[in-house]
Amino acid sequence: MPARKVTSPPAAAGTRVPRRRRDQVQGTDLKRAAGRLIILLAGAILGGCAGHPHGVLMPVVADAPGTSRVNVLVATTRQADAQPGIMFNGKRAEMMAFADIDVSIPPDASRKVGEVQWPKALPGDPATEFVAKHTAIIDRPAAMKLVQDQLRHAPKRQVLVFVHGFNNRFEDAVYRFAQIVHDSGTQAVPVLFTWPSQGSVLAYGYDKESSTYSRNQLESVLRGLANDPNVGEVSVLAHSMGNWLLLESLRQMAIRDGRIHPKIKNVLLAAPDVDVDIAREQIADMGPVRPNFALFVSRKDKALALSKDVWGSSARLGAIDPMAEPMHSTLVRDRIAVYDMSLIGGEGGLNHDTFATSPEIVGLIGSRLAKGQSISDESQRFSDRLFTGAGGAVGGATGLILSGPTSLFDSDAREMYSTRFRQYSNDLIGR
Repeated sequence: MPARKVTSPPAAAGTRVPRRRRDQVQGTDLKRAAGRLIILLAGAILGGCAGHPHGVLMPVVADAPGTSRVNVLVATTRQADAQPGIMFNGKRAEMMAFADIDVSIPPDASRKVGEVQWPKALPGDPATEFVAKHTAIIDRPAAMKLVQDQLRHAPKRQVLVFVHGFNNRFEDAVYRFAQIVHDSGTQAVPVLFTWPSQGSVLAYGYDKESSTYSRNQLESVLRGLANDPNVGEVSVLAHSMGNWLLLESLRQMAIRDGRIHPKIKNVLLAAPDVDVDIAREQIADMGPVRPNFALFVSRKDKALALSKDVWGSSARLGAIDPMAEPMHSTLVRDRIAVYDMSLIGGEGGLNHDTFATSPEIVGLIGSRLAKGQSISDESQRFSDRLFTGAGGAVGGATGLILSGPTSLFDSDAREMYSTRFRQYSNDLIGR
């Protein structure tokens, strides 16, 4: 049957619309927004992959020739979990915790760049899948010592901090960051900051509040790294909702200390799910002396379009047109480098993970910046597609990390949401 449509005659100019009618109209708008949300998500959820088993962080004894190792230091505001192989869940902890995790990545010949090869069953097979080789919960002094030990092998004594986005379980964030570090070729010391996301598409509100809950702790991690005399410089990459958390933490640091610590050199904002007006105020509050900002955007990002539509906000920062005025002039004035990925389509239906799914982008950024070369040194064929001239290109090891935010949909959410999709669609379009 066709969708039921609620209509109301327009109110005369200057008249007061009765509350009941206003509520009916607002309710209709909300249903339409919910309908768009459900229709957009349904294809990806119902047609998605089968997901992966829980507990994939249980250490695996077996080895395989040609594998690579990435040792990740984790700082988290998640609550510890007693289940083997889980380590931390999506609940909020009262105090920050730290973990030392060694991830094994299958041989390059057995995998596609930009993808995490999840175990199909436990224990995982290191010849073809990501597996954990060592996991341990540690205290803060041990965490700082781990960083200091790894800095001996890091050019410029660089630290790279990654802040994940919405809908990430702990294991999602760990394996994705390990993949980013490996595929990019960066030699910076990897530090993952993971906050209490429930790992479900139905928990957007909870995740948003959890990211805000974690801003003091992220600020503390960044300040602690920058104050360490062994650290030469700090770069930070955030994806999606993680950008809200990062911008809030940097803003707080600037307000508390009168500046952002000068060792925090580069801030990379990938597909930020942040209202444009709020982001502008957050950055302005950081003062005139700021890190080098690089913004990665795509007008084909359906997840950000959905965020704008459903939550009724203005444009999301990660979906702007960087050449349109007054945005272009603002970016130039604030010296923000912009990489426009709109012309490069990702394989994912939402185009929220173009960094992960485009081997062209991963190969370009990784191969050039691994040698200390700027993206803008590449041929005009690529720079026309990847770079928009607001600010400058990101040089050094910091630019080569943009190889992949996590997948938006997990198997639990697919199963739960498929049921709700059918229920809601019946209500929205009639039986």
